[in-house]
Amino acid sequence: MKTCLECHERVIGREDKKFCSDSCRNSYNNRINKDTNNLMRNINHQLRKNYRLLSELKQKENDKVSRMRLVESGFDFNFFTGWRLSKKGPVFFVYDQGYVLLKNGWLKLVQKTQ
Repeated sequence: MKTCLECHERVIGREDKKFCSDSCRNSYNNRINKDTNNLMRNINHQLRKNYRLLSELKQKENDKVSRMRLVESGFDFNFFTGWRLSKKGPVFFVYDQGYVLLKNGWLKLVQKTQ
């Protein structure tokens, strides 16, 4: 006799069945993956925030913004999705929105073209 991995009730059905219901299966997997999901959720949240800030500033400011303005808005320079080397130095990207670090605390905003 098999028992559910989540609620320990009797499992009826296929021989290899592990859970008595979909809700038990979901609860079990959510509990097991909780730490991983929180880490990924926090990273994705910061990436979305960085992307939104770069997009909005690119539309408003056109191509230059101070580093301090980004930091005050909640931008975190530790989170980006890629980078490449250009003549002016490294270009950091958050998806298709990017920036190049300039002198005196300024950044040049760029957009990746396909």
